[in-house]
This record gives sequence, C-alpha cells and structure tokens, in this order.
Amino acid sequence: MLWDGNRTTRGRVFVRVGAKRLARDGAVSRLEELFEAHERRVLAYALRRTPTPADAEDAAAETFTIAWRKIDQVPDDALPWLLGVARRVIANQRRGSQRRSWLLEKLGRQMSGEPIAHGTVGADEGRAVAALARLRPDDQELLRLVAWDELDQRSIGLMLRISANAVAIRLHRARGRFKQELLKDSAAIRTSTEAKGTSNGALQEHVE
Repeated sequence: MLWDGNRTTRGRVFVRVGAKRLARDGAVSRLEELFEAHERRVLAYALRRTPTPADAEDAAAETFTIAWRKIDQVPDDALPWLLGVARRVIANQRRGSQRRSWLLEKLGRQMSGEPIAHGTVGADEGRAVAALARLRPDDQELLRLVAWDELDQRSIGLMLRISANAVAIRLHRARGRFKQELLKDSAAIRTSTEAKGTSNGALQEHVE
C-alpha cells in the first residue's frame, strides 16, 4: 500500500497531506504512478544538491506534496516538471539555511566576541569539481543536469521552461567556460611545476 509511511519520502508526504485527505482524493492513483516512476530520480537529484540526506529527503517529500496539490497540472512527461519543482524547493531551502547560518553566526559573535570560521573546500577535490565550482550557478546547474542527472536537452528545456534550442546554446557556452577553467588549472599547475624545478636547480647550484 502506498501510504503506509514505511519509506521516508512517502512517509513525509503522508504526514504533510494527511491519510484521510489522501484516502478520499481521487488523485491518489496518479500520485502513486509518479512515485513509482520518478521517486528515485527526484531523490537522487536532491541528494546531489543538498548538504545532508535529511535535507534531500525533505526536498523530495515537498516536491511530491506540491505534485499532489497540483496534480492536474502535472504533464504526462512528468520528470522534468518534478525536477523543476525540486529545483525551486532546494533554492528555498538554501535561502532559509543561509539565513539561519547568518543568524547563528551573528549570535556566536555576540556571545563570544569572535567570528565563526566558515568551512573551506577540501584540498583533495578534483580539478573538474573545482573548475565547476568557479562557474556561474546557471552554468553549473546545466552541466550537472547533463552529467549527473542524464537529462537530454528537451527535458532540461521543460524543466527550466525554455526551448531545447536555448538549452543547446546555453550548454555550449557553459561547456566552453568550463573548458577555460580547466585550462587555467592546467596552466597554473605547469607554471608551479616549472617554478619549483627552477628553484630546485638554483638551490642545487648554490649548494655545489
């Protein structure tokens, strides 16, 4: 039975909407179809874009709760629509989280008189991830949708509410900027290596 609450995402929707409302609503079968077809993809999308599994599960549950409220608006090709909803839910989560962090930081400074240290990117992150992080948010999202979520240009267009041709143009530009960032890293690594080699050579000559 769909609404037994055993699965985390479905259980959260169960709590938010209410068993009685779901039981008497004729849209339950359609929502069940959406769960069966797309729950894993929506949750995977959220897991890649939220700091914790709990945040991802909450975003997925909110996405399907919105789908239930707007069940008549969900198109037959539902995945891009659901991911578009999830994208907006996660953006709202992020804004709320940033505000909470700011308030906690402010409180911490008031209590201790010292600033709270912010987390830094791990030194072992790959060049590709670092290069991606330097791109504009819109470019990052396009590249993730292709590489992580394996969506085609038509589906991305439906999700972002733009044409497939616009997606192709934006994606081409995003890939170009991504390549430029990777090339910058490669150049920086070569320069650093050459500088170290020159310094080591000069030191060796001085010692000899």
